[in-house]
Amino acid sequence: MTPEFAVTIVRETLWTAFLLGAPMLFAGLIAGVTISILQSATQIQEMTLTFIPKIIVVVGVMIFMMPWMINTLLKFTLMIYGYIGQMSY
Repeated sequence: MTPEFAVTIVRETLWTAFLLGAPMLFAGLIAGVTISILQSATQIQEMTLTFIPKIIVVVGVMIFMMPWMINTLLKFTLMIYGYIGQMSY
């Protein structure tokens, strides 16, 4: 295995992890900012008010994006299995 080959595998792994995590993280960020603005406007400073809506939004996005996530993971897995045949000792 050459260093370039290892770097390619690591780069693809990190990119896939970023792609899979980004929708949930972005949705959680948007929900958190929206709730913070709402709390600032109404002066309600309840800490538990932020957690439940963010959890609901993140789970909803995860359920909505699940087919795409499975497809992305399947493509990545097939790519890694294809690389196994290219490895030499």
